[in-house]
Amino acid sequence: MFSGLRNNFLAGVVVIAPIGLTVWLIWTLIGWMDSWVLPLVPGRLNPEQYIGINLRGVGVIFFLVFTVVIGWVAKGLVGRSFLRFGENLVGRMPVVRSVYNAAKQIAETVFSQSDTSFDEACLIEHPRKGVYAIAFITTKAKGEIDAKLPYDEEIVTVFMPTTPNPTSGFLLFVPRSDIIELDMSVEDAAKLVISAGLVYPADTAGAPDGAIPLPTRNRAG
Repeated sequence: MFSGLRNNFLAGVVVIAPIGLTVWLIWTLIGWMDSWVLPLVPGRLNPEQYIGINLRGVGVIFFLVFTVVIGWVAKGLVGRSFLRFGENLVGRMPVVRSVYNAAKQIAETVFSQSDTSFDEACLIEHPRKGVYAIAFITTKAKGEIDAKLPYDEEIVTVFMPTTPNPTSGFLLFVPRSDIIELDMSVEDAAKLVISAGLVYPADTAGAPDGAIPLPTRNRAG
C-alpha cells in the first residue's frame, strides 16, 4: 500500500511540478513588469484609481500597446528621421555609444524576423579528439576571420552552449568537414543540452535505442 501511495505521489509531482513552475514564472514575470511600468503610467489612465484593486497584468498591456505604437511610429518617415537624429546624437557620446550599440545589436539579433537565428544542430569534437559536444550552426565565417584561417574549405561559425545554462557558451570557427550535422531540431538539441542529456528527442534519425549515429571518419595523420 505504501509503495502504491509513493508511486502515485511521485506521479502527481511529475504532473504538478512543471505546471506549477510555469504558472509561478509567468505570474512573477507579470508582477515584475507591472512594478516597472505602472509607476510610469499617469494616474488617470490607471484602472486601479477607479476600481480600487490592483489588477495584475495591466502594466503588461500598457507595455505592449506602447511598444506597438513606438514600432508603428518608428516605421514611418517622421519616426525614422527622429531615430536617425537620436542615433547620431548618441554616437557622439563615448560611453553611451558603446552601450547603445551593443544593446541594439543584441536586440536586432534576438528579435530579428530574418534568417539570423541558429540554422541547425550539429556535433563537433570538443575539447579533444573523440569527445563530441552539441553546437548550433549560425552562419559562414566572413571577412578577416575567413581570410586568415589556414583552410581551403568553408569555415562555419558555430555556438557551443554550456550545460545547464545554454545562454553562455563558446563561439567557434570550425571547418565544414569537422562538423557532423544532426537531424534533430534546434529545439530538441537545446532540450538535450539544458537537461544534461536526460531528455532525448523522440526520434533521432532512426537510430536504435535513441543513439546518435556517428559517421566513420579517417583519423590517419
